[in-house]
Amino acid sequence: MAVPKQVKIVEVGLRDGLQNEKEFVPTATKIELINRLSAAGFRNVEAASFVSPKWVPQMADGAEVMAGIERRPGTIYSVLTPNLRGFEGALAARADEIVIFGAASEAFSQKNINCSIAESIERFAPVAQAAKEHGLRIRGSVSCALGCPYQGEVPVASVVDVVQRFAALGCDEIDIADTIGVGTPKRTREVFEAVTQVFPRERLSGHFHDTYGQALANIYAALQEGIEIYHASVAGLGGCPYAKGATGNVATEDVLYLMNGLGIVTGIDLAQVVAIGDFISTSIGRPNVSRAGKALLAKARSEAANCV
Repeated sequence: MAVPKQVKIVEVGLRDGLQNEKEFVPTATKIELINRLSAAGFRNVEAASFVSPKWVPQMADGAEVMAGIERRPGTIYSVLTPNLRGFEGALAARADEIVIFGAASEAFSQKNINCSIAESIERFAPVAQAAKEHGLRIRGSVSCALGCPYQGEVPVASVVDVVQRFAALGCDEIDIADTIGVGTPKRTREVFEAVTQVFPRERLSGHFHDTYGQALANIYAALQEGIEIYHASVAGLGGCPYAKGATGNVATEDVLYLMNGLGIVTGIDLAQVVAIGDFISTSIGRPNVSRAGKALLAKARSEAANCV
């Protein structure tokens, strides 16, 4: 299958990335980050998480963040909503899309939320119904789709089953997430080949963590399966709580560099994203783990110095 000519990049650095930071990131910094990302051309930014501050204190200012951003026409601002209370917060914050989630691993589901996969997804039924009633988009995220920290290999059939359950809830988009970054291109193609049989290809997305350095290879494998939506985190923000010391989300700059090299249109300004990666890394005192970002930043600084 020919790779897509155009893809959508969903920026998840603010939510999936920053939620792992121990030091609280100022609300004003989060707002500036979102504004700069939307200005760079992102059509979808994961902006907040309406979960209990007790469990994710970094996301406690979600309402303030959503109230403070400059909304760019045509940009979808997504928020994570684990329950009806979270949905009410998302609705009040004028979110464009809610994100619900469930694991493809039975062991992961039982160990983390003490219930089966089927039970965990059924809990989202009232949330999904409320979202539809209010005209909000729904995105379902299938975690541990390419491997689990507890049971190891996850059967492809399990991923297909969760996708079908999310589809039944009315999800507009479904993410296939390699939560711990253990996936390989071969497995990626097998999983996407299977899930495209039960859900529209153009509404599936790839969410890859780079723990084992396979994220870009997995994205290329998914491109070969015709997948048109990918998640990425500016400067590689985020960690992997199940693989201590490992990197987390694939860096947005690296994904954009890959897409540009393949001639695939993203509508996003790579130079702006490189600058944004430098801004947020400096702001929170965290190393920038984007290889393309660091290389392009060094090149820009070298050229500027030579011009002086």
